[in-house]
Order: sequence, then structure tokens, then C-alpha cells
Amino acid sequence: MTPATNDRIGPADAGVTASAALLDIRDLTLDLPNGTRLLHGISLSVAAGETVGLVGESGSGKSLTARTVLGLLPDRATTAGTVVLDGTDVLAAPGAQLRQLRRRGAGMIFQDPRAGINPMRTIGDHLTESLRLAEGWSAADARARALELLGAVRLPRPEDHLRQFPHEFSGGMLQRVMIAGALTTSPQLLVCDEPTTALDVTTQAEIIGVLTEQRASRGMGMLFITHDLNLAASLCDRVYVMSGGQVVEQGRAHDVLRDPQADYTRRLVAATPTLAGAAPGAVAEHSVGGSAGRAGARHPFDGGSPESSTVVPMLQATGVSKTYLRRGKDPVRAVVDATVEVPRGGALGVVGESGSGKSTLARMIVGLEGTDAGDIRIDGRERTAAQRGRAERIAHARSVQMVFQDPYLSLDPRITAGRAIEDALRLHTRLSPGEARTRVLSLLEQVGLGEKHAAARPRTLSGGQRQRVAIARALAIEPDVLVMDEATSALDVSVQAQVLDLVDRIRRERGLTVLFISHDLAVVRRVCEQTVVMRRGEIVERGDTAALLASPQHEYTRLLIDSVPKPGWDAAAAGAEVEALLGADAERSDAATGPDAGSEASAIEEAQIEASGQAR
Repeated sequence: MTPATNDRIGPADAGVTASAALLDIRDLTLDLPNGTRLLHGISLSVAAGETVGLVGESGSGKSLTARTVLGLLPDRATTAGTVVLDGTDVLAAPGAQLRQLRRRGAGMIFQDPRAGINPMRTIGDHLTESLRLAEGWSAADARARALELLGAVRLPRPEDHLRQFPHEFSGGMLQRVMIAGALTTSPQLLVCDEPTTALDVTTQAEIIGVLTEQRASRGMGMLFITHDLNLAASLCDRVYVMSGGQVVEQGRAHDVLRDPQADYTRRLVAATPTLAGAAPGAVAEHSVGGSAGRAGARHPFDGGSPESSTVVPMLQATGVSKTYLRRGKDPVRAVVDATVEVPRGGALGVVGESGSGKSTLARMIVGLEGTDAGDIRIDGRERTAAQRGRAERIAHARSVQMVFQDPYLSLDPRITAGRAIEDALRLHTRLSPGEARTRVLSLLEQVGLGEKHAAARPRTLSGGQRQRVAIARALAIEPDVLVMDEATSALDVSVQAQVLDLVDRIRRERGLTVLFISHDLAVVRRVCEQTVVMRRGEIVERGDTAALLASPQHEYTRLLIDSVPKPGWDAAAAGAEVEALLGADAERSDAATGPDAGSEASAIEEAQIEASGQAR
């Protein structure tokens, strides 16, 4: 039996009938060999030239539904219903016909571009291989087509890029390469699975601008998967909201997200942060209370203004600088004379695009990077010098903890999630084994996980679940300062709200100080009283978060704000604006560092690897 769905299809949508649709999915179910049903009667359609969004939390079935369009099904899964792409039923198509559909019918862009490209082969090999081997093109014709596509996705030096390897590109540039690869055979439908989730707002604006431009010029249909409701409202013509493997609401994007009818959709909208503050109609269990919900207001823990000179800041970094030296290349100035202060119980946001120096500043504060100049103090104690001996290292670790962007790299894959948290407790506290296990379960419960997750290894958890484990581990030893480096970017909006609620509650109860690094300005608006904006290693603007976002003074801050998706947002214009402002900087960077430096972000990463003595 197909679950009830809130349908709001107006006259403009009525023309997307089964006969006119480029993609038409009807009553799709999918069962695993053990009898577990993952998809429950999914029905949706996409017309040529239309962008349709699939929104919902992790595990809702979005990606699984999208993968059926290319016949990418779990091993030995059983399906029912139809998935018709350009008149052909994908589920019933024989192997040869299915391969032809994958070549010309639909292309797919995945969330992580580095996971979908061979790091040992050049970009030119990646783009020309399918044309040469599957389509029979000559090497010269395939190369010409690759150059044409790299130019179409607005990469600056197509000739040079063909000879480069994936590690020489920033995330945004590599995602453009993946878009070009998906367009090599001019598919009629482009399936985009969270293609901008990990990107900063300016890079996201550029990527969305490229996708919008290519859709318009080629007349493609686009199925766009995202958990960013603001992006869905600005980009998509229609949206389908999924939960638990079923569609719970559908209709015009603006109507669904402005006036949701399903309870689940209302909860998603309520949990979505906005630049104007808490989402309209936010319910208590999904809103971040107190100052975190009103950036710019004084946190209840604070006895006075954050600027009060009588209060010693919990975190103080003065004139901090960091330069990386590279063999045979110009040095990279990652952080230049940066000064920040955060009072006890306060939250400071650090925003800027990739390569702006945000993470390098955070790593110096935590002690993972040494400073070239400047002074760092935590609760008045000097923390600039390297710690000598085990006792000093443990004391520093207890005073400041960091949650990294990629939890898979910060969690030991050999031990369970519960063991990772318990090890931190046993190192820093005097709890007995029984007390430590009880504390582990309590911490996991606070971040929305349970006992079964404590027994799971990182590889068996979703990205959002791994990040919650990392946050629980950082909070376990009750540090004075918590540094969150893009720690919520991979979380669904409801889980993100739950985690931010938890951090805010701890701030209230015992004065936890937070340095919050993010490319999501709406989340910064929701969490932080004060914000600094970094560009090319320098702080270009600082101030009260609400005032800074409402009336930015620096042109770069205005660019960041204009790049945030919102209803009525012109993605192509936003992407063009980003390129216009940053283009001159990119040309100067290219002239200084040579054609092998894709961006400041990749240059800094390369320099860090050299500095640590690691081979790529």
C-alpha cells in the first residue's frame, strides 16, 4: 500500500505527465535479501529543462532512489514498479541497453569528487577514456571534447588542467571536473547527489551557476539531491520530501518550503537556520535557545559585555602568523597577523572560503601547528610554545579540544565508537570502567545516538553519525575551549540543530568557549555572538554577528552573503559575481605559484604536507 503524500501540484506542473516526462518513476519499491524494505512506493517525475529536488535526512532514501535511475542497485535487491528514462524501463533493461542509458541517457555527479576519480591518472585521462573506449572517438577528437567541456564549466586553463592530477585541484575545481565528465556524452538527465555539501558558499555559488548554465544551454533535466532546504528553494522548480523511504510531500519548491503541510517537512523547515535568525515557526525542540538563537545578544553565562576589558578572555590569540615554505615555489602565507578574543562562555565565528586560513588558525590554537609569530593564551596561560612532556600535552588537550570536518580521518577505524569515547575518558578522568561506559552511553544519547552505535565501528556508521561520535568524544572531557572546524557541515538540519542545542546547553551550564569555523553563514548566525571574516590569511572584517551580516562593510563579506542560496536567488548571477571579484586574485596566484597550484586551498594543503614531511 502506497503511503499518503501531501501533493500540491499546480497548473504549471500538470504538464509533467508520464508521456511528457524525461524521467518517470512509478510505485518503486526496493527490498533487501533479508526482507527489509528500503523504498516504499516512490513516484516522481522530471521533465526536460526542469530541476527537481529530493530533500530529506540521511537514510531517507534520496540517494538510493536516484541511483535506481542508472540501475545502480544493492546486491541481490528485489524491486517492483517502474523507472522509465526517455521511454526505456531501466529496471527491465538488459545489460547492453542499460550501458547505453548510462552513456547517453543520464549522468551522475557524486558528493565527494575525490572518491569518484582515479588519483593515479591525469584529468585528461579521466575525461577522454569513456569517449575513446566506449564511443570509439580518436584521441585528438576526445581531447578536443575534453577541452571544450573544461571551458564550459569555467575552469581557467583547460590545456594545463588536462595534464594535472586530482591532488593538484581544490575541492571546487575537482567538482567542476566531475561535472565535465558527466557531460561528456551529452546526457538528457543529470543526477546530482549532494554535489555542493562540503563546499564553501562562494564555491557553491560557482558550481550551482555552472549547473544552471549547462541545464539551460543543453535542455537537460536535473534531479538534485540535497539536505539544504535553502538551496532547494532557490534552485529547484519542484521538490519531493522523503522520509523513511517514502515521499511525504511534493509540489512547487517555493510552496512546499514556505508553507509545508506534512509534519516532517515542517520539522525540517523549523530546524533550518537562516541569515535572518531562527527559522519562522521554529518549534522548541529544534531551535537553539538563548544567545545561540539570537546572535549578537549576550550569552546568559556572561556577566558583562564580551568587550569588557575587566574580563580576561578564555581564548586570546594576538598577532598570530603562519607561512608555509615549498620547495622550488613561493611561500604560502596561510595566516597573517590574526588577532581574536573569545570570553568565557562565548562563541566566535570564523568564516571565509577555502584557503582563507580558517583551519590553519584553528590548528595553531589547538597546538597542531606551530606559530611563526604571535601569542596564544587559554584562560590566561601561554600556549604558543610546544608542550614538553606527557603531562603538558595532556593538560593542553584537556583545556582545548577540536572537532574536525572529516570524522572518518579522526576516528580509529579499528575500534568501536564507544571505545573511542571511553579511551578519552580513561586518559583524562578517574572514572572506573563501569562509570566510563555509563558516561559514554549518556554522551551518545545527547548527540542522538544509542547503545547500538557504541558497538559500531566507524566504517559502519553514516557520515553524520561519525561526526556526532567525534563531537561526543570532544565533549567527554569537558574542555575549556571547543574548536569546531566545519563540524556540522555534513549533518542533516535536524541533527545539526540537536548538536547545536547540546553545545549551547553546555555553554550555559559551565561556560564552554567555542571557536566555530564554518562556511555556513546561517549556522554562524545561529550560534555565534561575534564573527570574524578571513580572506587570504587576513581578517578583513569583524564585529557583532547580527550587525555584520545585516550591514557588511567589506566587499568580500558582501560577496559571501550574496552567495548564500535563498528564494529568488540567481545562481548564474551569483557565480558570475564570485568569479568577477575573485578572478583577479586567482590570476595573481597563478602568476606567483605556477600552473600546478589550482587554488590557495590546494597550495596550503600541499605546503602543509611538505612541512610535515609526508609524501602525497
